Parts: sequence; C-alpha cells; structure tokens
Amino acid sequence: MTAQSSTEPDTARRLPPPRAGNRRRPRPRGPRTNGRTAALYLAPTGIVLLAVMAYPLYQLVQLSLYEYGQAQASGGAPLEFRGLGNYTALLGDARFWMVLLNTCGFAAVCVLGSLTVGIALAVLASRVRWLPRTLLFLAALGAWATPAVAGSTVWLFLFDQDFGLVNEVLSGIGLESMEGFSWTYDRFVAFALVAGEVIWCSFPFVMVTMYAGIKAIPGEMIEAAALDGASTWRTTRSVLMPMLRPLLVIATIQSIIWDFKIFTQIYVMTDGGGIAGRNLVLNVYAYQEAFAGSSYGLGSAIGVVMTVLLLLITMIYLRVQRGVGEST
Repeated sequence: MTAQSSTEPDTARRLPPPRAGNRRRPRPRGPRTNGRTAALYLAPTGIVLLAVMAYPLYQLVQLSLYEYGQAQASGGAPLEFRGLGNYTALLGDARFWMVLLNTCGFAAVCVLGSLTVGIALAVLASRVRWLPRTLLFLAALGAWATPAVAGSTVWLFLFDQDFGLVNEVLSGIGLESMEGFSWTYDRFVAFALVAGEVIWCSFPFVMVTMYAGIKAIPGEMIEAAALDGASTWRTTRSVLMPMLRPLLVIATIQSIIWDFKIFTQIYVMTDGGGIAGRNLVLNVYAYQEAFAGSSYGLGSAIGVVMTVLLLLITMIYLRVQRGVGEST
C-alpha cells in the first residue's frame, strides 16, 4: 500500500497538465476565403470556356462591325467598316422588333411549360412505385434523346392536315371542324404546335433534375408535413420548392438559354419561319439574313444582340432569385 501510494504522486508529477494555449482552434472561414476557394475550383472551367468561346465571340463582334456580304466573303470586294451601322439598321427595322417579340413570348411559354410539366412529373415520380416510375422515366428519357429534327418531323406527321392521326381522332369523336385542319397556317396555332414539341423534348431535363433534388430531401420533413395535415400541393409549395430553389434556378436558366435560341423546331415545323415570316424567331431570322440574304455582318449583329439579351435575362433572374432567398 505504501509503495503504490508513493508511486502515484511521482507519476502525476511526470505528466504535465494539458495547456489550453497549445490547442489551436480552426479559424472560421470568412466569405473572402470561401470566394477564393470557389474561384480556384472554377478556374479550370473558366479557362476552358475562355479558350472555346473567347475567339468565336471576338470574331462575331468584329464581323458585326463590317459590311460583309457574298462579295467580301469571296474576295471580290474589300471589307467596309460600318461601326455601329449594322446595329442601327437592325434596331430601326420594324421586322426585328416583331421577331424579338415573337422570340420572347415563345421562349416564355416554352420555359413555363417545361418547368410546370417537369416539376409535376418529378413530384409524381417520387410518390409512385418503382414500376410506373421506371416507365415514366423511360418515356421521358426517350423524348429527351430524340434528335430535334426527328422529333419535329414526327410531330408534323401526327398533326398533318390530311393524314395526321390527331385530326382523325378529333374528327372521329365529333369535332368535324378539325377534319383537314391546318396546324401550321395560323400564326399562333403554329407557335403553339412548336411550343408543344419543344416542351415535350425539354421537360425531361427539368424532371430528372428536380427528382434528384426531391430524393435528397430528408423524408422526415415530408412526413412531418403530412402529419401536420398538409396536402400534396401545400407540401410541394411550402416544403419542397424552397429547398429545391438552387436546382430550380439552374433548370430555369438552362431552359431560358435553350428556348430563347430555338432554331431547328421552328425551321422544320414552320418551313423556315412560317408564311411571310410570321413565325420567325431571332435565331432563324439571323440565319435568313446571314446565309439566305448573304448579309453576314447583319446576321452577326443579330447574334451579338441575342447574346447580350440572354446575359441580361440571366442576370435579372439571378438577382430576383437572390432577393427572394434573402427575404425568406
């Protein structure tokens, strides 16, 4: 007993007490440090984007400042510097403003339709069993994987004036006025037909993106909302959508960019822009001016205007979303 008690104080003397000053606590990372880290991660992507896009954009802007037609392209005439002449002619053309209005309205309908259908089907897929969910995803991915030209041709065949299945079905159920109805003659009906095809091939991206976000939400939150008596619509609006806002921003921006610069569907389904150009959008209008009209300078100016508009729309949307997020 005495030996054991005599060694205990010696052991206690040999072990120095821990000093709190030697422990280094991790410093909290401020927004400046987080910004630098994010910049380092994004630097490789930014370098690749600059390498791929900087020179084409430079050439596009440069070409829009010159009188560049077929004669200049073949070397038969020298380049003539016009400065902002192409932009002045473009902004002073009433047809340009009509095409711009068509593009904005058409893109808005396509974006809203794609988001509505995609989000609704994503919520549905998260609530059904594996077999109907698998069939739903296979059908959606099939529409997504279909090439734009093939999809547009199939839709034209289905809505054909004389042999289309849609007209036959509608006239067979008693809508006799739909027999021989032309879906591409009227301006707004043609736009609605093309918008339907665009939504059909665009909603799967929104659906897959939002479904992945829904599955990442803890199930306890959805169960708690159900126990509180919240309906499916209330749960989607008050629980799911606020948590899915970052993914919704990405899906919306992607849809705006894709639908604002639609070319193939309009060109194929309206035969190059409709009767007398009533169904023209900016991308098809730029193609007609540059290649059909051999006015490459004016076509380049339309491309620059489209790029600026897309950047402005994206910045405004991001600013609005940031304000909504801060207020909530």
